Amino acid sequence: MADSFRWGILGTGNIARKFATGLQVVPDATLVAVGSRAQETAEKFGDSFDVSRRYATYEDLVNDADVDAVYVSTPHPFHMPNALLCLEAGKPVLCEKPFALNRHEAQKMVDMARKNQIFLMEAMWTRFLPVNVQVRKWVADGAIGDVRMVMVDFGFRANLNPKGRLFDLEMGGGALLDVGIYTVSFAGMIYGKSPSRVTGMADIGETGVDEQAGMILGYDAGEMAILACGVRTKTPHRAVILGTEGSIEVPAFWQGTSATLSAGNEEKEVEFPYKFPYNGNGYNFEAEEVMGCVREGKTESGTISLDETLSIMETLDEIRTQWGLKYPME
Repeated sequence: MADSFRWGILGTGNIARKFATGLQVVPDATLVAVGSRAQETAEKFGDSFDVSRRYATYEDLVNDADVDAVYVSTPHPFHMPNALLCLEAGKPVLCEKPFALNRHEAQKMVDMARKNQIFLMEAMWTRFLPVNVQVRKWVADGAIGDVRMVMVDFGFRANLNPKGRLFDLEMGGGALLDVGIYTVSFAGMIYGKSPSRVTGMADIGETGVDEQAGMILGYDAGEMAILACGVRTKTPHRAVILGTEGSIEVPAFWQGTSATLSAGNEEKEVEFPYKFPYNGNGYNFEAEEVMGCVREGKTESGTISLDETLSIMETLDEIRTQWGLKYPME
């Protein structure tokens, strides 16, 4: 491997641009190649980010010997086939969230990676933000005692567009896979285990996708996670962690730069506000995680393991089963 870690990006949409922008502040990372389904879009993306190798097929990208890892940034239904294409070519993969449409697809990806001993990670970029790194440390150190409840929401109001990705069932549209996964993943990050009970309710819109939803996850020791998401409802984007000896609040948890640690009881509670500024747009941290793991010969991340990703997908599947929501390709 060269001194500079050489990235390839598969896909040229908005999320690919965010990742490419994040790479610009990683000193030992270089974006060397982009793969698209057409030369024109590959050229346009390459011009924007000074990428030298611009491929009109994904196959050409993954077969480039000078690419050390590939970021898969295509729409939801294509994550599995695109990731498998990379893994079959021996390329380490950072796969955009949701990792797949369902647990079955995710299992195929994990099986391929483990069989071939190739690095694979879900691109849950918020997991690596400095504020959330500190939140995990506070919880692990017992700063708020035993965690009893987690409350997280992530919703925004998009204009109804039946032809748009968010409202297209065939594209895995709806709130759950787009932003609800952030909330489910945050709960998993805090509790470090799978829920034993799952329930919830969704409003299914005219195009057949979940436009807003509320979910409750229950755990073996009685802990709970209360989650909300929406693509037609704007919410505060806040995470609150309630423990037996205090609480933690993270405003704008998915892109946040601050948190408040509250310690003590109702009679004497003390608040400690903290700031966690960072360089870049936040996507740089997940890139650094991949680079570190690959350089150390690891095949998965210790911060978001493949087993945890499978657990998250299983939870999403159970939620959709209760709603009676299936994607056409399932």
